[in-house]
Amino acid sequence: FFFLTFTKVSSILTESHFIMYSVMSKIKKPKGAPADALEESVAQALYDLQVNSDKLKAPLKEVHITAAKEIDVGGGKQAIVVFVPVPQLSLFQKMIKERALIDELEKKFAGQSIIIIAERRIIRRESRNTRQLRQQRPRKYTLTAVHESILDDLVFPTEILGKRTRVRSDLTKLLKVHLHQESKPHGDRLDTYTKVYKNLTGKDVVFEFPAH
Repeated sequence: FFFLTFTKVSSILTESHFIMYSVMSKIKKPKGAPADALEESVAQALYDLQVNSDKLKAPLKEVHITAAKEIDVGGGKQAIVVFVPVPQLSLFQKMIKERALIDELEKKFAGQSIIIIAERRIIRRESRNTRQLRQQRPRKYTLTAVHESILDDLVFPTEILGKRTRVRSDLTKLLKVHLHQESKPHGDRLDTYTKVYKNLTGKDVVFEFPAH
């Protein structure tokens, strides 16, 4: 009896360890940094979908996240921004567009808005006093390019038709972004985009749908 009980407990512990290992395989932070509670919960949600969702099972096996962040978007609501490796962004966007990944994740987080953005790095401009960058930095690593890419990721799959910057009377800038009417986001999603973009970049933005 003792042997059977011990064997059963060992089996349960082994299975639990395997599940935990599988869950943590869904998040890989830079330099092996530990995941926080939010990141672990996002990893758990992705693993659950990988196991239980027929339409997401195969593609989710190929991806992982690098970080997650909660952002206050007003009205007592929080948005969860999930950061993913740049090379895997297209895989995530395909799941968003074709397999309703965002809808499935939002069900697991009680309706909180989920936004998936590639984790990009900015290389600062070389100054006269610094010689760290001996080659000209690629444009994709500039502050402007990274902020533009964040905007594209933020509103995906809605298409951006154009942008213009307005200088207000107090000399602060407001970015106006024109979006495609046919793929207009639902509900208060645009307000969420505005708050998230401000949090990530420090820039003010409004979204408009120009009349044809």
